[in-house]
Amino acid sequence: MWVCCFGSSQEKEKNRSAAAEHADELSKAAFSTQLYSENEMKRATNNFQQCNKIGGGGFGVVYKGILKDKMEVAIKKLSTESMQGDNEFLTEIQTISNIRHPNLVQLIGCCVQGSSRMLVYEYLENNSLSNALLAPRNKKIALGWSKRAAICIGTARGLAFLHEELEPHIVHRDIKASNILLDKDHLPKIGDFGLAKLFPDNVSHISTRVAGTIGYLAPEYALLGQLTKKADVYSFGVLLLEIISGRNVSKPDWAEADLSLLELAWKLQQENRVLEIVDEELEEYPEAEVLRFIKVALFCTQATASNRPSMTQVVEMLSKRKHLNEDLLTEPGILRKPDHLFGAKGGSSLSTLVSQDNASMQMGSAISMSQLYPR
Repeated sequence: MWVCCFGSSQEKEKNRSAAAEHADELSKAAFSTQLYSENEMKRATNNFQQCNKIGGGGFGVVYKGILKDKMEVAIKKLSTESMQGDNEFLTEIQTISNIRHPNLVQLIGCCVQGSSRMLVYEYLENNSLSNALLAPRNKKIALGWSKRAAICIGTARGLAFLHEELEPHIVHRDIKASNILLDKDHLPKIGDFGLAKLFPDNVSHISTRVAGTIGYLAPEYALLGQLTKKADVYSFGVLLLEIISGRNVSKPDWAEADLSLLELAWKLQQENRVLEIVDEELEEYPEAEVLRFIKVALFCTQATASNRPSMTQVVEMLSKRKHLNEDLLTEPGILRKPDHLFGAKGGSSLSTLVSQDNASMQMGSAISMSQLYPR
């Protein structure tokens, strides 16, 4: 009995020590940026009125707020008091508190008070690309080709900055339409760095738990948990196809709905009719440029991660500063959601997928559609 009590006492002491260390990390992170009180956040959002809600995600709800100096801000209020929520909070502060780039959302400050965890960002008038492009028809924002092209290139520049200019480099891990925010001129800023990973320059990959969004996940990352910058490149390629087609990768609404958006693009490319994927709402567009963007998307989503371009190369490819050698273009990697892995209703049980034994697939080796999921 004495041993049991001693063990219990040790466990409690260990938990107290971990909690104290975690609280210390929160305090250090908070002091690296502007601190706001909970009352200031309540005043800014009129006590978090529903009418001020502008978005939400897995870790919290985002409200529009007005600070006492009249600055408009977006306030993300974490919806959970779990350690996972705190970890996301810490990651976001530590990752972007001192980063400034025209294509990255600026973190202005935070609130750490009692159980309250809030992040304060610059406010962007046109919400997310997902709302502008992929919302129901009556809620969409009309985006002509010039605006879509600027969004593609701006997002690529933001990612190139994270991958290649910052020290240490950063892999975002959740590039998708809802994490690309648009300012008053519809210029893009990458947001939500809660899943981001610092990526030292002297490592080839990081083995980590898989996180992100089905449809945007690079197959080799989802299956093996080995993260490289090329996982972001793959996600960006999928995003490019969404911007060009106006179609949601997560909600197929086209005739060949048994194909993913990426599969459809590849099929049309093979049949020399890839422009059929272009959004019907784009009445006028430069065919040669749009064709180029589609092919860049296919270069970004190739099955072999090492064949994908860097994000700096992607910027050059989109900006016509780099020739596209189509002879080097290979089949894309497709991550499907078969019933035996995800359930009959298509639920995204990613942990089930990742646990499948796939030891024969190595980073840098070719992963074809049939190798992933034979038809």
